[in-house]
Amino acid sequence: MSPREVCAAIQLAQREAAEIMLGASKEIAARDKTDRRDLVTVYDGQVQELLIRRLSEALPEAKFFCEENDRQDDLMAEQLFIIDPIDGTMNFVHHLNHSAISVAYTCRGVLEAAAVYNPYVDEMFTAVRGEGAYLNGRRLQVETMPLEDTLICFGSAPYNTALTKPSFALAELAYRTGLDIRRQGTASLDLCTVAAGRAGAYFELSLSLWDYAAGALIVSEAGGIVTRIDGSPVAWDGGKSSVLAASPENSLALQKLAESVLR
Repeated sequence: MSPREVCAAIQLAQREAAEIMLGASKEIAARDKTDRRDLVTVYDGQVQELLIRRLSEALPEAKFFCEENDRQDDLMAEQLFIIDPIDGTMNFVHHLNHSAISVAYTCRGVLEAAAVYNPYVDEMFTAVRGEGAYLNGRRLQVETMPLEDTLICFGSAPYNTALTKPSFALAELAYRTGLDIRRQGTASLDLCTVAAGRAGAYFELSLSLWDYAAGALIVSEAGGIVTRIDGSPVAWDGGKSSVLAASPENSLALQKLAESVLR
């Protein structure tokens, strides 16, 4: 299958899996994974299982690197899907209706296709390497206005309390620099917010690969760049990484803000 065909298969699987999210009960039971802010529900597992089943039907030889159930195959596999079944689980549990199904497709560590789907507003963000990024078929372009004239999204790295002070210190600088800040609680959608030109930048000091893999391709195909907060490449070994997404110019501007906080 071509990357474009794989992207189409991802979208079909996501739309089917979204019915599980939309059909969730009013009271969603959740349990702690690592602490009280790191939650998982039965629906996370159900969505992931459906995605693996459907994508395995499309590409029987594919491997998987997933958030739930310890399914984490070799990241340098010939064909690999990186899955976050419900990104924004805290939002999902509290019915904030701002969560997404995030899937990236890689070949030997190179991002080839990705889709991030928010079923609550039926927004499907997609990208194929070299072919641009799209929202429901409309081509995307990152914001090129200066950081001072944009909104800035951020995440507070809630699973690592050692990063709380620097996260909010940088958020304050971003607030004073830009028009305003937003903390939406779903990394994949924050990245897509940048890709869509709705915000001038997004940063978070600690994320997992499944949080940013799909969004990274979507941002880059929309003309932006995704790096660590200091401008170096994001981690691709399965470990945690800081993430900064913006146009090249706004990325440099936010890196300079971060230097005063993180030095």
